[in-house]
Amino acid sequence: MQNILYHILRRMRRPLIVLIVAYAVSVLGFTLIPGLDDQGRPWRMDFFHAFYFVSFMGSTIGFGEIPYPFTAAQRLWATLTIYVTVISWIYAIGSLLAILQDARFRRVMAFAAFARRVRKQREPFYLICGYGDTGALLVRELAERGIACTVVDRDENAMHALEIEDLPLFVPGIAEDATETDTLRAAGLEHPACRGLIAVTGDDAVNLHIAITAKLVAPGLEVICRADHQDTQANMASFGTDHVINPFEAFAETFAMTFNSPSMHLVWEWVTAIHDTPLEDFLTPPIGDWVLCGFGHFGKALYRRIREEGLPVRVIESNPEGTHPPQDTVAGRGTEAHTLEEADIRSAVGIIAGTDNDANNLSILMTAKDLNPDLFTVARQNRRNNQAIFEAFNPDILMQPSTITARRILSLITTPLLEDFLELARRQDEDWANVLVARVTGVVTDRSPTTWALTLDEEEAPAVTGLLTEGTRITLRHLLTDPHAPLQPLPCVPLLLKRGATHILTPEADTCLRQGDKLLFCGNEAVHREMLLTARNFNMLHFIITGEDRPAGLVWRWLARH
Repeated sequence: MQNILYHILRRMRRPLIVLIVAYAVSVLGFTLIPGLDDQGRPWRMDFFHAFYFVSFMGSTIGFGEIPYPFTAAQRLWATLTIYVTVISWIYAIGSLLAILQDARFRRVMAFAAFARRVRKQREPFYLICGYGDTGALLVRELAERGIACTVVDRDENAMHALEIEDLPLFVPGIAEDATETDTLRAAGLEHPACRGLIAVTGDDAVNLHIAITAKLVAPGLEVICRADHQDTQANMASFGTDHVINPFEAFAETFAMTFNSPSMHLVWEWVTAIHDTPLEDFLTPPIGDWVLCGFGHFGKALYRRIREEGLPVRVIESNPEGTHPPQDTVAGRGTEAHTLEEADIRSAVGIIAGTDNDANNLSILMTAKDLNPDLFTVARQNRRNNQAIFEAFNPDILMQPSTITARRILSLITTPLLEDFLELARRQDEDWANVLVARVTGVVTDRSPTTWALTLDEEEAPAVTGLLTEGTRITLRHLLTDPHAPLQPLPCVPLLLKRGATHILTPEADTCLRQGDKLLFCGNEAVHREMLLTARNFNMLHFIITGEDRPAGLVWRWLARH
């Protein structure tokens, strides 16, 4: 508010001085020019009457001469002061309107309104820096889950897009530089309800600056950042950034799974998928020679992983001097047939279009398919607004950096236990993954499953903890029972049981539960709601365990025991 007043007063200084001088001279003139009273005697206005007359004269012409009719000299002076005061008011009002329309003033006003709204926030929220493809996807998914957030992005067009976005929650946003500490503070960096900061701008240097600021200003706050470069990723990790997500490395890791553990890859894709998206199909890329177009950060990550699988890779790169590809690299973009021919595309089994240009990637794939229709195709989609044309081409695997980043961040925020599961699942063999795929397939439809965590404490599962305190033996099977059909199990799969430092993958239904246990499940949202009903309703859980109705009320329970 002080900045707003200062801005107005600084810009209005000259108009206010003109207005004050006009009124002062007008008032002084009326006190000096002699007039006549009703008896014809000489009379002069005092300052009060002069100021009163000039005040209403400046705003209207429908006035009377007070307290006595004016002389010719007074009327002449009044005529002059009418023009002077009216012109002064026009100048002042015009200047004020110009200030209100000024982009800098509107920016100050928007910043103050944004900061005021964030200060009034009482529900837990996340501060998101960057509203590009990743940020927009994150905001929508969080809002649909009832999780509040604030947004900072220096692009005004991005903030206009946020304003018109049809979201279930209101999301305040501001078009400011997220590297400024004052901006982050206004967005809630030090707010007691802020649960974490997420930096997903399109610039690694900006994300790094934001992470450093957050760790210095609010050291206890969880910080999640995107980093496209490995050196930036290492830099962020060096000063304690909680989670650093490199979408290129993440995709390269899961892509490598498709060669040696396709079922594990399927498990990975299913449990981390965006809510209500089509279920991923089973993919088995062919074994043989691969062609990789583009040797940037994405290309380097894929090249390293594919070579670790023992497969030959031929690289096509348009800037070999800047990216330092392997010695046998073909110079070119890969959009030309002769370049692909030089890379021996006709004998290859698969091609990866991994440049940072969507049009070039599609051109590479279309040209390659003309030369070798049997190719397995992998496409990198850089911008989400090109989704329709990539779907029209329909590559075998579509890599979207924004989606990969958003999926990982959502799992960290909504189901942190999923990270433990994925870490343990990596160490399992393909037979284990095959069994899990079969179990998950039996409880889902053609849409991606939902993963949820349940902690057996007073807040999330009061019925479970209450009965455990009474000494009742409760097993996982009881939680997996349909509360409306006690003879039927709920269609979901228990993925993980965490008990202290102990982790149990895919626990058995007969596993006994204890207070403080953390459970991770996979199914659909309706099953999640049914399970919460069981975990929170004493009578329902008691009936599932014993087959008997539990008396509702202390008196009836006492009578039932006696």
